[in-house]
Amino acid sequence: MENPTEENQLNIELPEEMAEGHYVNLALIAHSPSEFVMDFIRILPGLPKAKVKSRVVMTPDHAYRLMQALQENIQKYEEAFGPIMKEGDAAGFQFPMNYNGPIGEA
Repeated sequence: MENPTEENQLNIELPEEMAEGHYVNLALIAHSPSEFVMDFIRILPGLPKAKVKSRVVMTPDHAYRLMQALQENIQKYEEAFGPIMKEGDAAGFQFPMNYNGPIGEA
């Protein structure tokens, strides 16, 4: 009989073109009764349009599991490196929506 841990092992392939990843600095999340839609966006200084770099669609159950995994990983990160500075934590900190460049219109 096979080892049960080997039986349940999932092999995940990371294609070379995806391995570098995408830098994003904004996420927009919408939902319906059956799914969550997450758009990951990169805002660049001086550009009037921001680009969606990736869209992820998942069930509410998987969105909940993602939230739990993020909470666990943020806790581990803060234990190792200290608290993450959030908007409003430091005097004068503002999230740079347009990086002092032109303001885009939709």
